[in-house]
Amino acid sequence: MPVALIHDHLAQDGGAEKVLKVFTEMFPAAPIYTLLYEANNATKYARKIETSIIQKLPGGVKHYQWYLLFMPLAVEFFDLRSYDLVISDTSSFAKGVITLPDTLHICYCHTPTRYLWSDTHQYINELKYNKWFKKLISLVLNRLRIWDYNAAQRVDLFIANSHTVQKRITKYYRRESVVIYPPVETDKFYISDLSLRKPEEQYFLIGCRLAPYKRVDVVITAFKLLGNDYKLKVFGDGVDLKRLKKITGDAKNIEFLGRVDEKQKVKLFSEALAFINPQEEDFGITPVESMAAGRPVIAYQKGGATETIIEGKTGLFFKEQTALAIKEVISDFKNHHWDSEAIKKHADQFSVENFKNQINKFIDDNKKQ
Repeated sequence: MPVALIHDHLAQDGGAEKVLKVFTEMFPAAPIYTLLYEANNATKYARKIETSIIQKLPGGVKHYQWYLLFMPLAVEFFDLRSYDLVISDTSSFAKGVITLPDTLHICYCHTPTRYLWSDTHQYINELKYNKWFKKLISLVLNRLRIWDYNAAQRVDLFIANSHTVQKRITKYYRRESVVIYPPVETDKFYISDLSLRKPEEQYFLIGCRLAPYKRVDVVITAFKLLGNDYKLKVFGDGVDLKRLKKITGDAKNIEFLGRVDEKQKVKLFSEALAFINPQEEDFGITPVESMAAGRPVIAYQKGGATETIIEGKTGLFFKEQTALAIKEVISDFKNHHWDSEAIKKHADQFSVENFKNQINKFIDDNKKQ
């Protein structure tokens, strides 16, 4: 059965790209259709990659946001007539591809496009433009919102990456979906014996693409309030790094590690007291990675974290995204006993193998006759 994979763009590495990587393992002959790609982010897929016209336009790769209005048209230009199965892995435009009546189009949806639906007002308010330009952008987003809804009606079957996303698909697209959680490489993580570590070697961990909405700032402020007895290590890079270092100031208990490779990341998770997840995620792979290393998660009680973390057994929640709320939970952390083996066992349900089995069963159950 000829299969094609559709992806929004390969301009960065994130959760959606991890899902795409597993799809390429499941369908080794399937080409990838995408709006554009950065060479470094495309070589790992080792297969034919078809890009849109945006790839060749001036600034099309480095500044692809310039061509937002052209992306729906660019996606619709993909010729998918020779495929029996099309799988779009998307949080924006990829679901809008046009397929033949006999082609099965399954959309693995990470979320309905955030800046068009759930986050549209926040997105516009945070833009650093004057109010008149913001009004113009609002008109553009209105047109894209209409296209996005219509594009969602072309999909034959939706898979949501969490119940949180499933609710959004129902609300914004008026479509049913099933939930299959994203794959996490749980087997590469291991448990460390933290009893062997000296008090001064113990630390809490946070790591992500450093952007304002990730709310690393409130965690840093919390650790400044906690003082030198509580150490925080921060891994990752991004546009918010300079601001976060300014907030940190001369605090001795906070360390920025920059980008780390997979081996370093696994070690950091395994030897941390806990991983801190202050943002609302659609699913959230890094909390599951922490649990795969047998370490609990301290998380904001909203979004995907509420589906993967069991309070008191695999982690703790705070209800407000404030430094004081985080400080209170971390101060209470030492009063809990954590069973690393039980935490890891819980994380194993999100394994790559389970994901593949569920996807294959879903396809087999829904093949067009």
